Amino acid sequence: MSSDFEPPTDPAYRPVAPSTAPAAPTAPTPALSANATLLVPLLVGGVVAVAVGVYGRLHEPSHIAVSLAGFSGPLTVKVWLTTGVLLFALVQLVSALMMYGKIPGVAAPSWTGTLHRWSGRSAFLLAVPVAIHCLYAVGLQFDEPRVIVHSLLGCFFFGAFTAKMLVLSKKGTPAWALPLLGGLVFTALVGLWLSASLWFFATQGIKF
Repeated sequence: MSSDFEPPTDPAYRPVAPSTAPAAPTAPTPALSANATLLVPLLVGGVVAVAVGVYGRLHEPSHIAVSLAGFSGPLTVKVWLTTGVLLFALVQLVSALMMYGKIPGVAAPSWTGTLHRWSGRSAFLLAVPVAIHCLYAVGLQFDEPRVIVHSLLGCFFFGAFTAKMLVLSKKGTPAWALPLLGGLVFTALVGLWLSASLWFFATQGIKF
Protein backbone atom coordinates (compact mmCIF):
# COMPACT_ATOMS: atom_id res chain seq x y z
CA MET A 1 0.00 0.00 0.00
CA SER A 2 1.38 3.42 -0.92
CA SER A 3 0.87 6.52 1.22
CA ASP A 4 -0.58 9.75 -0.13
CA PHE A 5 2.62 11.68 0.81
CA GLU A 6 6.09 10.69 -0.21
CA PRO A 7 8.92 12.57 1.60
CA PRO A 8 11.67 13.99 -0.59
CA THR A 9 14.62 11.68 -1.13
CA ASP A 10 17.12 14.58 -0.79
CA PRO A 11 19.24 13.84 2.34
CA ALA A 12 19.53 17.54 3.11
CA TYR A 13 15.80 17.85 3.54
CA ARG A 14 14.65 18.73 7.04
CA PRO A 15 10.99 19.25 7.85
CA VAL A 16 10.23 22.72 9.20
CA ALA A 17 7.78 23.01 12.06
CA PRO A 18 5.19 25.77 11.80
CA SER A 19 6.17 28.93 13.63
CA THR A 20 4.43 29.52 16.95
CA ALA A 21 6.17 32.83 17.83
CA PRO A 22 3.69 35.56 18.83
CA ALA A 23 3.25 38.47 16.47
CA ALA A 24 5.17 41.59 17.33
CA PRO A 25 3.00 44.23 19.02
CA THR A 26 1.96 47.03 16.75
CA ALA A 27 3.29 50.46 17.61
CA PRO A 28 0.73 53.10 18.60
CA THR A 29 -0.27 55.45 15.83
CA PRO A 30 1.33 58.92 15.91
CA ALA A 31 -2.08 60.55 16.49
CA LEU A 32 -2.73 58.49 19.64
CA SER A 33 0.78 59.16 20.94
CA ALA A 34 0.41 62.90 20.39
CA ASN A 35 -2.98 62.99 22.11
CA ALA A 36 -1.56 61.06 25.07
CA THR A 37 0.91 63.88 25.72
CA LEU A 38 -2.04 66.12 26.66
CA LEU A 39 -3.08 63.93 29.57
CA VAL A 40 -0.70 65.36 32.18
CA PRO A 41 -1.19 69.06 31.26
CA LEU A 42 -4.97 68.68 31.30
CA LEU A 43 -4.94 66.83 34.61
CA VAL A 44 -2.67 69.43 36.21
CA GLY A 45 -4.85 72.23 34.83
CA GLY A 46 -7.94 70.56 36.25
CA VAL A 47 -6.29 70.19 39.66
CA VAL A 48 -5.32 73.88 39.65
CA ALA A 49 -8.88 74.95 38.76
CA VAL A 50 -10.37 72.81 41.52
CA ALA A 51 -7.74 73.91 44.06
CA VAL A 52 -8.40 77.60 43.34
CA GLY A 53 -12.13 77.03 43.75
CA VAL A 54 -11.77 75.07 46.99
CA TYR A 55 -9.43 77.67 48.51
CA GLY A 56 -11.69 80.53 47.47
CA ARG A 57 -14.71 78.80 48.97
CA LEU A 58 -13.15 77.66 52.25
CA HIS A 59 -11.01 80.73 52.90
CA GLU A 60 -12.57 83.30 55.18
CA PRO A 61 -12.66 86.61 53.24
CA SER A 62 -10.28 89.13 54.76
CA HIS A 63 -11.76 92.16 52.94
CA ILE A 64 -8.17 93.47 52.68
CA ALA A 65 -7.20 94.02 49.05
CA VAL A 66 -4.53 95.60 46.91
CA SER A 67 -4.87 99.35 46.54
CA LEU A 68 -2.77 101.72 44.44
CA ALA A 69 -2.23 105.45 44.65
CA GLY A 70 -4.42 107.36 42.22
CA PHE A 71 -7.38 105.00 42.50
CA SER A 72 -10.44 105.55 44.67
CA GLY A 73 -10.37 102.05 46.14
CA PRO A 74 -9.39 98.39 45.71
CA LEU A 75 -12.40 97.65 43.51
CA THR A 76 -11.42 100.24 40.92
CA VAL A 77 -7.86 98.87 40.99
CA LYS A 78 -9.22 95.42 40.19
CA VAL A 79 -11.47 96.76 37.43
CA TRP A 80 -8.69 98.64 35.65
CA LEU A 81 -6.10 95.89 36.10
CA THR A 82 -8.55 93.42 34.56
CA THR A 83 -9.05 95.84 31.68
CA GLY A 84 -5.28 96.00 31.23
CA VAL A 85 -5.09 92.20 31.21
CA LEU A 86 -7.73 92.10 28.48
CA LEU A 87 -5.87 94.66 26.36
CA PHE A 88 -2.62 92.68 26.57
CA ALA A 89 -4.59 89.51 25.76
CA LEU A 90 -5.94 91.21 22.64
CA VAL A 91 -2.36 92.01 21.63
CA GLN A 92 -1.52 88.33 22.16
CA LEU A 93 -4.45 87.25 20.01
CA VAL A 94 -3.61 89.56 17.11
CA SER A 95 0.11 88.74 17.22
CA ALA A 96 -0.68 84.99 17.28
CA LEU A 97 -2.96 85.34 14.25
CA MET A 98 -0.18 87.22 12.46
CA MET A 99 2.41 84.55 13.26
CA TYR A 100 0.10 81.77 12.06
CA GLY A 101 -0.67 83.70 8.87
CA LYS A 102 -4.39 83.98 9.63
CA ILE A 103 -4.70 87.68 8.77
CA PRO A 104 -4.87 87.98 4.96
CA GLY A 105 -2.40 90.40 3.44
CA VAL A 106 -0.52 90.98 6.72
CA ALA A 107 3.00 89.62 7.09
CA ALA A 108 4.27 89.21 10.65
CA PRO A 109 7.30 91.47 11.36
CA SER A 110 10.37 89.93 12.90
CA TRP A 111 9.48 91.35 16.33
CA THR A 112 6.00 89.77 16.42
CA GLY A 113 7.20 86.81 18.49
CA THR A 114 8.79 89.10 21.08
CA LEU A 115 5.60 91.19 21.25
CA HIS A 116 3.54 88.03 21.70
CA ARG A 117 5.67 86.73 24.56
CA TRP A 118 5.94 90.00 26.48
CA SER A 119 2.26 90.86 26.10
CA GLY A 120 1.47 87.47 27.64
CA ARG A 121 3.90 88.03 30.50
CA SER A 122 2.48 91.50 31.14
CA ALA A 123 -1.07 90.15 31.16
CA PHE A 124 -0.10 87.50 33.71
CA LEU A 125 1.66 90.02 35.98
CA LEU A 126 -1.43 92.24 35.99
CA ALA A 127 -3.66 89.23 36.66
CA VAL A 128 -1.80 88.22 39.84
CA PRO A 129 -3.01 91.10 42.07
CA VAL A 130 -6.52 90.65 40.65
CA ALA A 131 -6.46 86.99 41.68
CA ILE A 132 -5.18 87.94 45.14
CA HIS A 133 -8.03 90.42 45.51
CA CYS A 134 -10.63 87.87 44.42
CA LEU A 135 -9.36 84.92 46.45
CA TYR A 136 -7.92 86.52 49.58
CA ALA A 137 -10.15 89.54 50.07
CA VAL A 138 -13.49 88.30 48.69
CA GLY A 139 -13.34 84.54 48.17
CA LEU A 140 -15.54 82.38 45.97
CA GLN A 141 -19.05 83.78 46.20
CA PHE A 142 -22.34 82.32 44.98
CA ASP A 143 -24.63 85.21 45.93
CA GLU A 144 -26.06 86.00 42.49
CA PRO A 145 -25.81 84.66 38.92
CA ARG A 146 -23.25 87.25 37.78
CA VAL A 147 -20.98 86.51 40.73
CA ILE A 148 -21.34 82.76 40.25
CA VAL A 149 -20.34 83.02 36.59
CA HIS A 150 -17.44 85.32 37.47
CA SER A 151 -16.17 82.97 40.18
CA LEU A 152 -16.35 79.85 38.02
CA LEU A 153 -14.70 81.61 35.09
CA GLY A 154 -11.86 82.68 37.38
CA CYS A 155 -11.21 79.07 38.41
CA PHE A 156 -11.43 77.90 34.81
CA PHE A 157 -9.09 80.66 33.63
CA PHE A 158 -6.22 79.65 35.91
CA GLY A 159 -6.73 75.97 35.13
CA ALA A 160 -6.72 76.56 31.38
CA PHE A 161 -3.75 78.93 31.66
CA THR A 162 -1.76 76.29 33.56
CA ALA A 163 -2.56 73.63 30.94
CA LYS A 164 -1.60 76.01 28.13
CA MET A 165 1.79 76.82 29.67
CA LEU A 166 2.52 73.11 30.20
CA VAL A 167 1.63 72.30 26.59
CA LEU A 168 3.75 75.22 25.40
CA SER A 169 6.86 73.70 26.97
CA LYS A 170 6.06 70.09 26.03
CA LYS A 171 7.24 68.45 22.79
CA GLY A 172 5.13 66.17 20.65
CA THR A 173 1.73 67.64 21.45
CA PRO A 174 -0.90 67.91 18.69
CA ALA A 175 -0.74 71.07 16.59
CA TRP A 176 -4.31 72.01 17.53
CA ALA A 177 -3.76 71.83 21.30
CA LEU A 178 -2.01 75.17 21.87
CA PRO A 179 -4.42 77.28 19.76
CA LEU A 180 -7.39 75.59 21.43
CA LEU A 181 -6.11 76.17 24.96
CA GLY A 182 -5.12 79.72 24.08
CA GLY A 183 -8.64 80.33 22.77
CA LEU A 184 -10.16 78.94 25.97
CA VAL A 185 -7.93 81.17 28.11
CA PHE A 186 -8.88 84.22 26.04
CA THR A 187 -12.60 83.34 26.15
CA ALA A 188 -12.49 82.94 29.93
CA LEU A 189 -10.71 86.28 30.26
CA VAL A 190 -13.33 88.04 28.14
CA GLY A 191 -16.02 86.52 30.33
CA LEU A 192 -14.24 87.71 33.47
CA TRP A 193 -14.01 91.25 32.09
CA LEU A 194 -17.68 91.29 31.04
CA SER A 195 -18.88 90.03 34.43
CA ALA A 196 -16.72 92.42 36.46
CA SER A 197 -15.17 95.42 34.71
CA LEU A 198 -17.93 96.06 32.18
CA TRP A 199 -20.56 95.57 34.88
CA PHE A 200 -18.74 98.11 37.08
CA PHE A 201 -18.48 100.66 34.26
CA ALA A 202 -22.17 100.19 33.40
CA THR A 203 -23.39 100.57 37.01
CA GLN A 204 -20.81 102.91 38.58
CA GLY A 205 -19.53 104.84 35.56
CA ILE A 206 -15.98 105.07 34.28
CA LYS A 207 -13.89 106.32 37.15
CA PHE A 208 -10.57 105.74 38.83
